[in-house]
Amino acid sequence: MHNPRLGLIRVLTTDNLDLLQSHERIIKKAFPQITIESRCIPDQFDGVHDDESEALAIPKVASLGRQFAQEGFDAVYVSCVGDPGVALLQKELSIPVIGAGRATGHVISACQMPVGALSITDDAPGVTPAILGDLLLKTVRPEKIHTTLDLFRPEAEDELVSAGLALKELGAKGIMLACTGLSTIGIAPKLQERLGLTIFDPLRCAMGVIWSVLCAGEKTNN
Repeated sequence: MHNPRLGLIRVLTTDNLDLLQSHERIIKKAFPQITIESRCIPDQFDGVHDDESEALAIPKVASLGRQFAQEGFDAVYVSCVGDPGVALLQKELSIPVIGAGRATGHVISACQMPVGALSITDDAPGVTPAILGDLLLKTVRPEKIHTTLDLFRPEAEDELVSAGLALKELGAKGIMLACTGLSTIGIAPKLQERLGLTIFDPLRCAMGVIWSVLCAGEKTNN
């Protein structure tokens, strides 16, 4: 049996191979048996951060997803909490298409834990608000954060911690990271240490779904 192949789509345009493959490395560390190829959509150097950039991203994500399917990949993962193009590809393709947003929403829903969202947008993106309903207490975007690129500023960590503390004071028992750029910068363990709350990292939530569709049929040694 061949190693399962995952096509990973990034919505931030970059020619930096280390950045492009950052999510791929996290997945492969947990599931080394999965062969992963990362590709980014073109001409979106600020990623997806509002309705306009999402609308531009959808056909580009769909195009990459179709390419992966035509090349024989076993699944497609769109590493963006807004899930641009995911619904379209799920209707078109015969292979599983996983979006970080829906995966994260369902993990939190399964835990039935009230959460606050840290985001680069004023509202939690995609389908997550609809999935979570009253479990989503509030979404906070730190004042100086507007796009994924702002997360790489040295001050971003303290700004995110401050926002997380405000959500904790509102009664949140967990924090949803509502942008996979927050996965890229590795903020989850730092937030968990400083806030003492459960952190729902979208990349890791999606990894559970990725394992389920690509690896669950593997034989294990008991």
